[in-house]
Order: sequence, then C-alpha cells, then structure tokens
Amino acid sequence: METKTTKHSVYNLNYHIVLVTKYRHKVLVGDVETFVKTRLQELCKQYGWELLAQEVMSEHIHLFVSAEPKVAPLSIASTIKSILAVDVFRKFSTLKSKYYRGSGLFSRGCYYGSAGTVSSETIRRYIEDQKGE
Repeated sequence: METKTTKHSVYNLNYHIVLVTKYRHKVLVGDVETFVKTRLQELCKQYGWELLAQEVMSEHIHLFVSAEPKVAPLSIASTIKSILAVDVFRKFSTLKSKYYRGSGLFSRGCYYGSAGTVSSETIRRYIEDQKGE
C-alpha cells in the first residue's frame, strides 16, 4: 500500500472491518448482494475512504478500507452500517418484515483489524478468497 498525504500528515492506515448481519441471517445474497457491493463503493467514495477490497458473504461483509488518520475505524463501520441498513430495507422491504421486525440489519459488534501485523496484500487475498471456501 502506498503512503498517502493530507495537508498536515503522512499516513498508511488500512483497516480490515467485518460487519455481521443480526442473528446471522443469510440475507446478503442475489440482488441484495449486488446492491450492497455497489452501495459500499458509493459510500466509500462519498466519504473519501479508499475501498481496497470487499467481499459480501451471505451473513457478513469483509471490507478493507484506507482512511485518513482523523477517521476512526468505528466511524467507518457505524456510518456504513446505518446508511446501508436504511438503503437495503428501503429497496428490499420484505427483509425487514420477514427477518428483522423493528431491529437493524447488522449486529452491534464488528471486527476491526489493521494491516500492522500482516501485509496489506495478505488481507486483500484473504478477503478476495472468501467466496472460494
């Protein structure tokens, strides 16, 4: 990964974030999966985060994202979870009534990892190989 710069800093911060659907319902499939992948790319672009890799599994999402030092990984996950849930429920309203009556799409917790202990390329390969298992 390349070193990036802002007006006042030089950084190379890359986060592996995993978002899990509530109750591990396998709802991120078919058209929902396609919509989520597209929407994730749009959200990252909108907020100025670099989406290095992504994989949408049936009940969880792997993201590899680079962001400026002022952006906490918690903020990235919270923003994505809240906006994505609203958008998914708006487009696929049957999911809300069938699986999530009154609750959100994602579990409260997340996995956060950094590229500090392994190379960025290792994380990228891991995410891209998820569907192969």
